[in-house]
Amino acid sequence: MFSTLLPAPANRAFAADAAFAQWLAALWPEAQAMGVSRATFDTATRGLEPDLSLPDLVIPGRGEAPPRGQAEFVQTPADYLKESIISRLAAQGAKLRDQYRVALDGIEKRFGVPGPVVLAIWGRETDFGNYKLPHSAIRVLATQAYTGKRKDMFRQEFLLVLKMLEEGQVKPADLRSSWGGAMGLTQFLPSEFYKHAVDFDGDGRRDIWHSVPDALASAAKQLADKGWQPGRRWAYEVRAPQSFDCTQGVPEVVRPIGEWLKAGFVPAYGQRLRADELAETASVLQPEGTYGPAFLAAKNYFVIKEYNFSDLYVLFVGQVSDRIADPQRHFEQPWSQGALMRTADVDAMQKGLTARGLYHDKIDGKAGMLTRAALGAYQKANRLKLDCWPTSAVLEHMRGHPAAALGR
Repeated sequence: MFSTLLPAPANRAFAADAAFAQWLAALWPEAQAMGVSRATFDTATRGLEPDLSLPDLVIPGRGEAPPRGQAEFVQTPADYLKESIISRLAAQGAKLRDQYRVALDGIEKRFGVPGPVVLAIWGRETDFGNYKLPHSAIRVLATQAYTGKRKDMFRQEFLLVLKMLEEGQVKPADLRSSWGGAMGLTQFLPSEFYKHAVDFDGDGRRDIWHSVPDALASAAKQLADKGWQPGRRWAYEVRAPQSFDCTQGVPEVVRPIGEWLKAGFVPAYGQRLRADELAETASVLQPEGTYGPAFLAAKNYFVIKEYNFSDLYVLFVGQVSDRIADPQRHFEQPWSQGALMRTADVDAMQKGLTARGLYHDKIDGKAGMLTRAALGAYQKANRLKLDCWPTSAVLEHMRGHPAAALGR
């Protein structure tokens, strides 16, 4: 009985409120319509209580400060892309490539995704299975569905995990997840399991929890389903010309790589690109504004980003995959050691940019591509140094020049 996996009550005051129990009970007709039996539903939800320590929750009476478990500061590339971690994972990944070479060759033949790429995802997600996922997947998904910022999405995920239990797709003991509800060696939500999971070892089960071939093939299928281009790189490190306007480093500005090179971009390490690579289209990516490495982000870059919507995640996976294939393939230009900004301050900056009509994406406290480009537009409009990188000085300038004063 998998009810033994459910954690003990963590907040009895909240649990005493009948609202959560009523919400769970109201889910039964939807679960039943998906083929979940009453026994499975009752066993999964018996004694279930929300975990209020999770990030991304909307709880009455709690302010907007980052909840426990969520980063208080925005990670800079230098913080996230630590050489010690990348080199360790790349070295272990190279050994695993030899160990699973037959499976990896078969995966690439079937899905077009190179072995080092899926190995790098496995390494990033669960440290090649060494990282033990800390949460009850049922509790996480129920909590996020009940009081998270993306209730509708997680409501479906919660129902699907019940369906997985009903069908025997997952053993109760394996219902462990990240704070976002992702499970298995390569971190799949229940909906991703149903869309992309593969039985690659031929045992009749799509076992992303224990079977390395299944997990890696499932990751490859997800990338292929999202548009992976076989035989293409994920990105090209380049040196950007000083004349480049960093506000143009957005996905919407796309040119053939050959045109970027004619405009003054220089491939790192003097590498020469083939004619088909020069014809490939790409966007400019400057993860650290004008201070660190620059990249020409091709189609496969954005495919990996759909696996995890973070530029730093893609850079990490891309670099580890490159180093598995070639241990000498470091970033040519080092990352700077810029100061960290608080998540709340980047959040305030995004709100200020939104009020001025410069930013049109979600307010999430993360300095992504669109935030950096919008910040650069603000710097240009106010004749500040153009570097497309959030700093406390720019935020203070913004606070000293309210949007209303600029005619907005």
